[in-house]
Amino acid sequence: MTTGLHRRRRSHAGRRTPKDFSGPAYAALDLGTNNCRLLVATPDAEGGFRVVDAFSRIVRLGEGLGQAGRLSPAAMSRTIDALRVCASKIRRGAVAGARSVATEACRRAANCDEFLARVTEETGLVIETISSAEEARLVLQGCLPLFEAAPSYGLVFDIGGGSTEVVWVRLEPGRAEILDWISMPIGVVTLSERFGQGAISPADYDRLMAEVDAMLAPFCARHGIAEAVVRGAVQMLGTSGTVTTLCGVNLSLPRYDRSVVDGTYLGFESIERICHMLRRMDCAGRAAQPCIGSERADLVVSGCAVLEAICKRWPVGRLKVADRGIREGILCELMQGGGASEAADAHAAK
Repeated sequence: MTTGLHRRRRSHAGRRTPKDFSGPAYAALDLGTNNCRLLVATPDAEGGFRVVDAFSRIVRLGEGLGQAGRLSPAAMSRTIDALRVCASKIRRGAVAGARSVATEACRRAANCDEFLARVTEETGLVIETISSAEEARLVLQGCLPLFEAAPSYGLVFDIGGGSTEVVWVRLEPGRAEILDWISMPIGVVTLSERFGQGAISPADYDRLMAEVDAMLAPFCARHGIAEAVVRGAVQMLGTSGTVTTLCGVNLSLPRYDRSVVDGTYLGFESIERICHMLRRMDCAGRAAQPCIGSERADLVVSGCAVLEAICKRWPVGRLKVADRGIREGILCELMQGGGASEAADAHAAK
C-alpha cells in the first residue's frame, strides 16, 4: 500500500473548550477489541481541532473471541451500553458529520453482522468494520502531527486489543507516504487470555517476543528497515494503551494525564526497565499503579512483550508516545471534507 498523507498542524485533541465555541462539530467513534472511544470536536483556526466532548470505556468486546470465534452475549451487552452513551453525546453535539468504525474483534467474529445490526437498532449508530489496511492508514493520519522533520523514515505501531499494526513511512516536507504495513493477529486481550491474568513466566515471555519477532522479520527484510535504523534514518512513534501506560509509569504520574504523555519521548532503556518491573509484579501490584489500574492490570504485561520485541527488532533508541490514533485520523479527514464513505456520515438519529 502506497498512500500519500498530508501533515496538518498539531491538533488540540484532549483540550476542552467552552460550550459556546462556534463552528461545526464532527464525531469519530473507534470500537476496538478492548475499548470504545468517542471524540466530538470542532475545527480550529490553526488547521487542527478542539475537543468539545469525549468518551472512553473499556468494554472488552473481544473477550473469549479467540476460543469461540464469536462475540459473547455479555461482551455485546457491555459494548452496547457504552455505545448508547456515545450515541447520546453525538446527538447532543448536533454533529455535521460522523464516522464510526470497528476493528479486529468485528473483523474476526462470525456474528459481527448480527451484532452491528443490533447496535443500529438499539442505539441508532451505523458502524462500519474497516480493514486492517484502513485501520493502519487512519492511525497514521491521526499521528502525523507528532513526526519530526527528520529522520526521513518513520515506523508507527499500534498495539491493540486484538491485533498489532506496524506502518513503514517515508517522510517528506509537509506529507508522509505509506510504503507498507503489517497487521499481526495478536493483541493484549487475546494474549492475556492465552497466558492468563497472573505473571507470565520468563520462558513464555521470551517465546512471545520470539513469536512477534518472527512476524516482523519478513517485513523488516523486505524494506531494509534494520539497515535504515543503523544509518540513523528512522524515527519511531508508538500509539497504544501499552505505550501510553508505560510512559505514565515512567513519569511517575499520580494519575494518567494525556496532556503530559502525548508527544513525550520514551527511551528504550526506560521501556526495558519498566517492563521488567511490571513482569515481576502480580496482578494486584500492577493494579495499584495509578497509570494502570484494575482494568489494565491483566493486559499490560502481554503488551510489554510485544513492545519489547518491536524495540529489539528496531533499536532506534527512543520512541515518541502518541495518545491519539484512529479517532483523530477520522476527524482530520471529516474536517477536510474527504476520506469518508456513505457510512462515514451516518450518526445517531434516534
